[in-house]
Amino acid sequence: MSSELAGKTIIVTGAGSGIGKASARLFAMAGAYLLLADVNVKNGESLANELTANGKMARFIRTDVSSEDDVRAMVDAALDSFSRIDGAFNNAGVGYSNKRLHLVEQAEWHHTLGIDLTGVFLCMKYEIAAMLKTGGGSIVNTGSVASILALPAAPEYVTARHGILGPTRSAALDYGKDKIRVNVIYPGATDTPMINVQQQKRIAAQEKGTSHQPVLGRSGSAEEVGQGALWLLSDAASYVTGSALTVDGGFTLQ
Repeated sequence: MSSELAGKTIIVTGAGSGIGKASARLFAMAGAYLLLADVNVKNGESLANELTANGKMARFIRTDVSSEDDVRAMVDAALDSFSRIDGAFNNAGVGYSNKRLHLVEQAEWHHTLGIDLTGVFLCMKYEIAAMLKTGGGSIVNTGSVASILALPAAPEYVTARHGILGPTRSAALDYGKDKIRVNVIYPGATDTPMINVQQQKRIAAQEKGTSHQPVLGRSGSAEEVGQGALWLLSDAASYVTGSALTVDGGFTLQ
């Protein structure tokens, strides 16, 4: 058992599946106390029960990160349960419509940006406010290779993912003196339910698009992405802030 996060309280959004779920398990094994957040109550409560049954400290709260009231309640729940917030993995997200820009409905645009971009802003807003009262912390936001490159038929998703670096770097600059580090992680093609759904949509639409084949010749696992987030949250990355860590098997090298 590792101890990189021993005694630290960590919020994980999007904890009900995929990267969030795998990361939460890694963080728990590393000794963290976890506040798990997701819109999927069944999955979130199941993970919390699994972790507590194994002697870990975990609590679940249903959270829609696009709702300021929900995000405020999430942070309050972490403080109520564990008295402080030492880190956060702002990982909740949704995929894309698989439409070219002229076909995207305004509601689809606002839905994706509301979760994938505004959700990150709201989480950071309340997490940072809490960290300022307890001497600092570390925040990791989830972006994507779509934060660097365009993907076909994904204008709303690419826009949201491109936007994440801005508030990440702005917060890193503004709060470094307060001992708050803020970084972003860019996963590539990862074996998660969300990615699998997107790939099936492309197959159904018979769209070839951009190849998702990375240099390493395989998709990544959610655990591999989680290891990157774990490092950024830990004291091992104490001199790293305002940075983007790409975990994509070399996809963006092509």
